[in-house]
Amino acid sequence: MIAIVGAGMAGLACARALEDAGHRTALFDKGRKAGGRMSCREGTSPAGPVAFDHGAQYMTGRDPAFLAQLAAWRAAGLVAPWPAAGPEAWVGVPGMNAPLLALGRDLPVRWGTRVEALVREEAGWRLTGEGLDEGGFRAVLTAIPAEQTATLLRDCAPDFAGIAGRTPSAPCWTAMAAFPARLPIGGDVLRTEGAVAWAARNSAKPDRPATEAWVIQASPGWSRTHLEREAPPVADALLAEFFAAAGIAATAPSALTAHRWRYAKSGAAERATMWDPERGIGACGDWLTGPRVENAWLSGRRLAEAVAGSVG
Repeated sequence: MIAIVGAGMAGLACARALEDAGHRTALFDKGRKAGGRMSCREGTSPAGPVAFDHGAQYMTGRDPAFLAQLAAWRAAGLVAPWPAAGPEAWVGVPGMNAPLLALGRDLPVRWGTRVEALVREEAGWRLTGEGLDEGGFRAVLTAIPAEQTATLLRDCAPDFAGIAGRTPSAPCWTAMAAFPARLPIGGDVLRTEGAVAWAARNSAKPDRPATEAWVIQASPGWSRTHLEREAPPVADALLAEFFAAAGIAATAPSALTAHRWRYAKSGAAERATMWDPERGIGACGDWLTGPRVENAWLSGRRLAEAVAGSVG
């Protein structure tokens, strides 16, 4: 069996390809459900039901393999075009995590499980953590942000850990705001060079609730400055920056919260994949080639191909 640490886009794509090639996998993720940086939030507000894609806002494709995957997802009703973000932009429906939910539907993922150490034994790899002590894995693959990869592989694969440690991510504070009426902003997307790097009318995406809802993402610099603050004051401050950037009067939201992404936008180590068949250890993720959903999917698939070709 092959262990995969992380069940975001890279980890699920890797596991799906390995399972299709006849290999058994076991996935471990500290989150509660599929999503990672493609997570969504749904809830209610005094103005009605709301939904927010508070991580990745959309995805695009360039590689033929990922374009084919997008076409398959579209045929299955899992993605739809979103022209507001560009002519080649796609979003999951009814939320950005829809493709991930489909990828992981029949995969053996253990949610809410944090892997804290990897130990090489005669019988294979052992994974340990709070409530976790499981061994006998022929290989172990990581599919987590570069910073977490560097920490987890520091003792068992210092060469891989070093590459990950030299590929830092940029943070992002994201505010989610619902309003009782449509804001007087003409377009559905706002991009600026200031504190607000991106803002989108989430309610304008396909198959979302109609309640006026905005996702507001701060720039890396603003996010670093406020990184260790509590969420409520950050949400207030970022909302004020949003009103200023949009050039409109402040409007009291019917719901407001914020989420801190410490590892929002990956770097790029400029490596297609990392796999050592002798040690039986590898790593994948968007941080290897670039900060796009496509990069994460391709990295997971490429690692699966390398592993499948060398693990009996």
